[in-house]
Amino acid sequence: MKRRNILLGAAAGGIAALAGIWLPPGSALAAEMALFEDDRILGSAEAPLTLIEYSSLTCPHCAAFHADALPQIKETWIADGRLRLVYRHFPLDGLALRAAAVANCIEGARYFGFLDLLFKSQKQWAESSDPLKALGQIARLAGLSQEKFEACANDEAELDRILERRQDGIQTYDVQSTPTLIVNGRKVNGARGFEYLEKIFKEIVSDS
Repeated sequence: MKRRNILLGAAAGGIAALAGIWLPPGSALAAEMALFEDDRILGSAEAPLTLIEYSSLTCPHCAAFHADALPQIKETWIADGRLRLVYRHFPLDGLALRAAAVANCIEGARYFGFLDLLFKSQKQWAESSDPLKALGQIARLAGLSQEKFEACANDEAELDRILERRQDGIQTYDVQSTPTLIVNGRKVNGARGFEYLEKIFKEIVSDS
């Protein structure tokens, strides 16, 4: 019941794209860019920029970000070692929560590929008459058996951990919508385009 109430409250908050908020490098938020030991990270640990992405796997704006801006970020800023991406689940509904738990069962480099697949096929599985069955079919493409899929989707400890990290996003960064990006302490809400984000990246680098 607690989990359901949290997610219903989040869904009511909407996923509107809001204006970016600048937080100076010395601010409390910028100082709290700490990572968890089990964070999923793409890119060099030595990158001068860290982008924390809070997304919900059922959020169409998040899917748009993964289809439009993120591929260019990967090909440029991540590929050449200037930025690392930290992905954190911020489920807006119960289906997104289950999908997040399934995604977290994917190990290693395949994790980010599976996220891309889920966002790319979001309409097919999230809007299906039987979304969990459709999600399971996609999970099998990633190498999860039906038994493993069901175990991951119903792992109560993992579901609670995802919600705890979601709550940390609210408390630490005031995340209220998805996608929300935190770039070295600068908070950007909404599915912004590559040019908009690259301008922010360059501003942060030049100010550092």
